[in-house]
Amino acid sequence: MKGDSTQLPKKNAEALAFTPAQTAPPLLLHLPNLLTRHPLPAPRCPPPEFVPSNAFSAGRRHWFFPIRNFSSQTGNPSATANSVNLNPEKSESDEDAVAKLFSDELQKNPDSEPLPLQKRLDLSFSHVRISPAMLLSTLNLSPDAGRMALDFLKWAKSRPGFEPSDEVYSHFVAYFGRRKDFKATHEVLVDGLGVAGVKSLEALIDRMVRAGMPSQTVALFERMEKDYGFVRDMDSLKLIVSGLCNHGYASYAEKLVKGLANEFFPDEYICDALIEGWCVDGKLDEAKRLLGEMQRGGFEIGTYAYNAILECVCTLCRKKDPFRLDSESRNVLVEMERNGVPCDVETFNVLITNYCKIRKTSVALELFSSCQIGEGDEMIDRMKSAGFGDALDTKAYYEFLKILCGIERVDHAMNVFAMMKEDGRKPGIKSYDLLMGKLCAHGRLDKANALYKEAESSGLAVQPKAYKVDPRFVKKKDTAVKKEKKRETLPEKMARKRRRLKQIRLSFVKKPKKMRRRAC
Repeated sequence: MKGDSTQLPKKNAEALAFTPAQTAPPLLLHLPNLLTRHPLPAPRCPPPEFVPSNAFSAGRRHWFFPIRNFSSQTGNPSATANSVNLNPEKSESDEDAVAKLFSDELQKNPDSEPLPLQKRLDLSFSHVRISPAMLLSTLNLSPDAGRMALDFLKWAKSRPGFEPSDEVYSHFVAYFGRRKDFKATHEVLVDGLGVAGVKSLEALIDRMVRAGMPSQTVALFERMEKDYGFVRDMDSLKLIVSGLCNHGYASYAEKLVKGLANEFFPDEYICDALIEGWCVDGKLDEAKRLLGEMQRGGFEIGTYAYNAILECVCTLCRKKDPFRLDSESRNVLVEMERNGVPCDVETFNVLITNYCKIRKTSVALELFSSCQIGEGDEMIDRMKSAGFGDALDTKAYYEFLKILCGIERVDHAMNVFAMMKEDGRKPGIKSYDLLMGKLCAHGRLDKANALYKEAESSGLAVQPKAYKVDPRFVKKKDTAVKKEKKRETLPEKMARKRRRLKQIRLSFVKKPKKMRRRAC
C-alpha cells in the first residue's frame, strides 16, 4: 500500500498473507494431535513466587516463574543435587559433581547476587546430605572463595543430620592456612571449641610453619589450651617439634624443648626429630653436637637419626665435593657399626639415591645387590635371636623363596630352602615347584632333577612339567664355520709355485752393505 511507511518484499508478503481458505502448514495442523498423543511432562517447579521490587527494578512488581530447561544439561544446580540424592549410595563422581556446584556458588561475586550465600544454598541444595569428603572436595575446587568459606561452614552446620567433627574443622583450618588468613583460622577454631582436636592442631601447626611463622608456632604451645581448648601435653609438644624440624627450624624447636625440659622431659622421638631438623637445615656440625649431647645424656640414638645424618653428609658432598661422598658416607656407616646401630632399608635408599645423583650407578647397583643378598639370611637370624622363630612357618619361608627367586637369586634361595628343612619346616608342593622351575630356567637341570626326586621320596605328588629355559642363561653354541680346504686349480697352483721360487731365488742374492748395516 502506498500509505504504509514499511512494505514487505513481494515474496515474503505472499508467503505470510494466506487466507483461512488456504491450507495451513502441516505442523500447525498436527500440533494438537501430537500434544494429545505425547503430552509434554509437567515441569517440576514450585508455585510462582513473588520477588520484591528492589531485586530487579524500582517501582515495578514481577512474578517469577521457574522455567524448566528441556536440554540434556540442566543449568539448575538443585536438579543435579536432587538427582544425586535419589541414589542412597553416592558414588565419587556424584559427590564431585555436587562439590563442583558448591564451588561455583562459593566463587560467585557476592555484590552481583541478589541473595546471600546461605539463602542461595538453601534454595538449590536443600536436600543434599553433607559429608566431610564433599566439604574437602569443595574447598579444593574453590581456591578463590576466601571468606565465603566461613559462610559455607555455617550453612553446613545448620543442615539437619550434619555434625561437624575434628576432621571437618581441620579441612577449613588447612584451607585458610594456605591463604595465610590466620584470622579466619582463629574464627574457625573458636567456633569449633570443644570439637576441634588433634587433626585441627596438626593442620594449624603445618600451615603456620609453612607460612614462615616459627616464633608464633612456639608461642602457640603456651596459649592453645586457653584459646582453642587443645590439650597441652607431650603429644602436642611432639607435633610442634616435628613440624618445626621438618621445615628446618631446628633452633626454635631445640629452644622450646630445653625451656620445657623440667615439665616435659624429652624422649628418643624428640631427640631424633631435633637431629633431623638440623640436618634438614644443612647444619651438620650442629647435628653432630646435639648427637654427642644426647649420647652423653644417656639417650639411645637409633637408625632414624643416623639416616638423617647420612642424608645430610651425602647432600653436602654432592654440592661441594662429590669425590668425598664415598669416604664420608663410609665414616658414618663405621660409626653406626661402632655404636651398635643396625642399617635398615632407608640407609640403603639414601646411599643408592645419592650415588645415582652423582652418576655412580655401578656403585649403586653393587649396594642394591648386596642389600638383596644379605637381607634374607640376616632377617631370619634376627627373627630367631629375637624370639620370633615360631613365626617362621612354611608360609613365611615360601614368601622368602618367592622374593629371592623373583630377583634371580637362586643360590641364595637354595640356602634359605636348606635352612627351612633344618628348622623342621616341611616344604610343600609350591616350594618345590617354584625352585624346580627357576633352576630349569637357569639351565641347571641336574639340581632340578635332584629336587624332583627328593619331593617324590617325601611323598609329595609332584607332576613333571615342561619348564622353559630363560634365553639369558642358554649356553651359546660356537657359530664359527670351519673353512674347508678347496682344491687348487692349475693356474692357482702355478702362481703359488712362482711366488715360492721367487722367494728362494732372492734369498741367495747378496744384499748391499747399506742394507746390512741397517739390519745390524
